[in-house]
Amino acid sequence: MKYKVYTKTGDKGETSLFGGNRVSKTHPRIEAYGTLDELNVFTGAIRDYDIAQPLKEQIIWIQDRIMVISSLLATEKASAKIKLPQLLENDILQLEKYIDKFEAELPEQTAFIIPGGNIAVSSTHKARVICRRAERQVILLSQTIEIEEIIIRFLNRLSDYFFTLSRKIAYDLNAEETYWKA
Repeated sequence: MKYKVYTKTGDKGETSLFGGNRVSKTHPRIEAYGTLDELNVFTGAIRDYDIAQPLKEQIIWIQDRIMVISSLLATEKASAKIKLPQLLENDILQLEKYIDKFEAELPEQTAFIIPGGNIAVSSTHKARVICRRAERQVILLSQTIEIEEIIIRFLNRLSDYFFTLSRKIAYDLNAEETYWKA
C-alpha cells in the first residue's frame, strides 16, 4: 500500500491515532509523540557529524527505539488491532552499557558542564533536552491514560545517554568542556 503525504483529514485540527479514533492535534498524546519525532530528527542529525562509526550505529538503534515508543503512544490499547513493536528491559540495559563504556573512557567530571564547544557536542545536548521534554510530556500523559512504565524509564536513561554521548564526542574530537564555576 502506498502512503500519500497528504490526506486532507487533518485540515480542521484533528488527527487519527492508530486504531482510528480522532483527537485534536493539541492532545497531550500528540504532543508527546510529536516531541519524540522532534527528538528523532535531532538524533538523526548527530549522525551527520564526523563522529565514530560505532556511535552512528548506536544512534540508528536509538532512532529505532524512539519510533517504537512513538508507535506505542500513538495507539489506543482498546482499539489496537495491529501487532506493535515492543520496548524491552534489554533496551534499557543496552543504553546503560553504552553509558558505562563511555564513562570508563572519559575523564572524571568535576563540575556541571556548560553545553557547547563543538557543533556536534551542542547538537547532542539539544537532543538531551528534547528527550527530557518528551519524558515530561509522557509523564503528564500518564496522568490521564495508562502508559507502560518502561517508556518513562527508557526516556530517562536516554537523556543520560545523550549527556554522556556529548562528553564522549567532545573527548573524541578534542573539544574543550567548559565547567560552570558556581
